[in-house]
Order: sequence, then C-alpha cells, then structure tokens
Amino acid sequence: MIAEVRNRTESLGFELVDVRQRGGKRTSLQVRIDRPGSGPGEGVTADDCAVVSRAVEAWLDESGVLGPRYVLEVSSPGIERPIRWAQHWRRFEGHEVRVKLPDLGKVKATIVRVIDDDVVVLWLGRGEEVTVSLEDARDATLVVEWSQFDRSRSKTAN
Repeated sequence: MIAEVRNRTESLGFELVDVRQRGGKRTSLQVRIDRPGSGPGEGVTADDCAVVSRAVEAWLDESGVLGPRYVLEVSSPGIERPIRWAQHWRRFEGHEVRVKLPDLGKVKATIVRVIDDDVVVLWLGRGEEVTVSLEDARDATLVVEWSQFDRSRSKTAN
C-alpha cells in the first residue's frame, strides 16, 4: 500500500513523508506529505493536502483495499517531522533526531551518514558513534531547538 500511496503523492509533485494505518471500527489511514527539498515556511498548504487526499481517496475507493468505510487524513509532517525512509535520513544528515534504538530506548542523536538504504551512522555524544539498521531505528523525528524560537521572538519584541 505504501508504494501505491507514494506513486500517487509523487505524481502530484509531493514527497511522501509517512503513512500510518490503524484498525478499529473504521480503518484510519494517516498520510503525511511535504514539498521535496522544502524548508521552514515552504511546506504544504491545506489546498495541497486536499489535492493529495482526493487522489489517494479515488484509489482507495477503486481498489477497496481498506474496505468501504475508512478515514483518510492527509497533512503536513509538522516541524518535528518523521524520519522514516533512507532518503529522509540522507536529506537530514547533520541534523539531530530523537530515535528509539534497541537496548538504548529513546535517545537524541545526530545523523552522521547513511551507509546504504539499510544502515545509518549516528553520533550519540560523549564520543559515542553507533551504526544502526534503519529497521531498528524506530519512531525517529527531527529535533527542533525551541529555544532558538524564543530568542528570535524576544529580539523582535524589543
């Protein structure tokens, strides 16, 4: 299903950031999209989400893959965007992430490099570098230093 959603998203000029499916009385499909290479303030709009939503919805209705009753949510990835696939890890080399690692739990790390589509090297600080399979790097999101925003806001207030 991810490949089908990615194809539809990319054909419209957007990057697929994440797809989450949850069960229940009605299956829920959450799709996060972004503009390739975008920076802060250059991301997707509500209109962009509506365009992608219509395309994915048409495919879901035609294929019946989720059945007749489902909930589809299409949104931007947010400022602390998920880092899920190899291309995301590559795009954000040098940035900090929060990531759940085996035997370490949730840690803050810097992406050093992506060796191939399956392995990433992370800097954990204190001289510790680890090599981890992307399959084992769970729930990774970009780290935003909110103190930067507080400083810039106080400068503009003066």
